[in-house]
Amino acid sequence: MHHRPYRSALYIPGSKDRALDKARGLPVDVILFDLEDAVAPDAKAPARETLAAALVAGGYGPRLKIVRINGLDTTWGADDAAAVATMACDAVLLPKVNGPEDVDALAALVPDLPIWAMMETPQGILNAAAIAAHPQIAGFVLGTNDLAKDLNSRGRAALMTSLQICMLAAKAAGIVALDGVYNAFKDEDGLRGECAEGRDMGFDGKTLIHPAQIAIANAAFGPTKDEIDLARRQIAAFETAEAQGQGVAVVDGCIVENLHIVTARATLAKSDAINALETS
Repeated sequence: MHHRPYRSALYIPGSKDRALDKARGLPVDVILFDLEDAVAPDAKAPARETLAAALVAGGYGPRLKIVRINGLDTTWGADDAAAVATMACDAVLLPKVNGPEDVDALAALVPDLPIWAMMETPQGILNAAAIAAHPQIAGFVLGTNDLAKDLNSRGRAALMTSLQICMLAAKAAGIVALDGVYNAFKDEDGLRGECAEGRDMGFDGKTLIHPAQIAIANAAFGPTKDEIDLARRQIAAFETAEAQGQGVAVVDGCIVENLHIVTARATLAKSDAINALETS
């Protein structure tokens, strides 16, 4: 289980100074600095310099700083990778990963950076387990818009198999998995529902396209007060039972075994990590 919070991951254009500066003050857990979709073709080369300067200037605190490059099969990908290799970032995000060989190609260019994979093609979904098992892969980001386009599908339900395959692969490999974006950024109820669904599936957080979505994602993917309270009571009851030579406890009419205590302690650790992040 990952105790570091990944509740909210906001895409920020790497070419826009104003957006890069605003991101320094946003209560987001992960910043996805984008050199791909959010940057026009004629702005991609200068965007590298703009982003590199912003990262050197710092001010992003403990937020995880991930740079999404263009694919290595594009005109800009190799130069992006070379630039990112020297940037003050935490990881690099590779779009349209179809298999572990794509990760190998990037790893040769950024040997010292963790790699995250955009899971957004049918071939990539079918190879999710092999991609997740790559030694340099640290996380998945679901690219639900591109995936829906390739599948010629409509609606979230059509993506469920793909989401679940990626979730299984991520959990098996012990890496992070972030759910795809919700496009209607003014639809708070819709975002809240999709965040709850993603959290129930096991995703660690939600990728976002607008700062207005941050608070909802943070609330959905962080432990609630009731969950924190239950975790504390489960741990206390189990420790009392152990002291009495018993292997199980009962809390709120439910059996509590060691496996529940693992989850309870992870809940408290995540809560502590969120508090540390928000007060830093």
